Amino acid sequence: MIPGLIAAAAFGAAFLAVWLWYTHKAERLSQYLEEATKRAAESEGQRDSIQEELFRRLYEQRELDREKMQFQAQLTEYEKYASLAQLALGAAHEINNPLLGILSHLELELKNCEDPAERVEVEQCIAGAKRISSTLRGLLNYARPSPPLLSKIHLARLVVDTIAFLENQPILRGKILKNQVPADLPYVRVDANQLSQVLMNLLLNAAEATPTGGHITVSASKLAYVESIEIRVSDTGSGIPADVLPHVLEPFFTTKQGRGTGLGLSISYAYMRSHGGDMRVDSVLGRGTTVTLTLPLRTEEQPEQESEDSQIVV
Repeated sequence: MIPGLIAAAAFGAAFLAVWLWYTHKAERLSQYLEEATKRAAESEGQRDSIQEELFRRLYEQRELDREKMQFQAQLTEYEKYASLAQLALGAAHEINNPLLGILSHLELELKNCEDPAERVEVEQCIAGAKRISSTLRGLLNYARPSPPLLSKIHLARLVVDTIAFLENQPILRGKILKNQVPADLPYVRVDANQLSQVLMNLLLNAAEATPTGGHITVSASKLAYVESIEIRVSDTGSGIPADVLPHVLEPFFTTKQGRGTGLGLSISYAYMRSHGGDMRVDSVLGRGTTVTLTLPLRTEEQPEQESEDSQIVV
């Protein structure tokens, strides 16, 4: 009986040793798995961190490239302005003074001319000389625009005055001109003469593109989430082709085939930018065009001598 107990004890001791060995191995394996899982999590976190840093740097690089392109475009534009300014000053000096003499001589000749055929020729020469003079003035206005003389303006009244000045022009006959500018818009601080010139230019452009019976509409509203006002001049005219639309604000770009200088919209755009505003042209071929002017609402206090409504000099 004693040998059996000894055998059983030996078996139990052996079993306990094996169980302890497996338990120790299991604990070590569990610890190893836990450490491996932790290292894997750390590696995954490092990978995510590296990816996030990579995306951030790629985004920064893309923003830098975009800003670089904008800067290069602005630099090109400034260089173009500088070249135009030099050209305009030289042209004004070298062409305008002799041109005035030519015009004076032609007008004197027209006054003394009795032959109808000769009068037509002289009148054509006078018209050509005046066109040259107008082109020179436009070039000067574009290349070296005068700084805006800001005053507090009631926008609805300025639009009424501008439309009243133009409504009897032959180009507007047979076309329906609508003024939808609300009278309760906030006052804006602008150069009244410059803004009036912009509106006149847009209205005349719209009239040229609009057939008899078509509509030309001036509207305005305060933007909901920014301190700005939008003015829109819309027409139901022929519209602008998609390949032409991106170029309409460029200087000297015109589709009028000898009837325009291509500076009207460029000067208007320069005026809007000098006010801290913007100008956008949207058009659908065969359906019409809308030009949108955006002007900031200036909240700074007005000087006491500044009148609330400035007269428009046209």
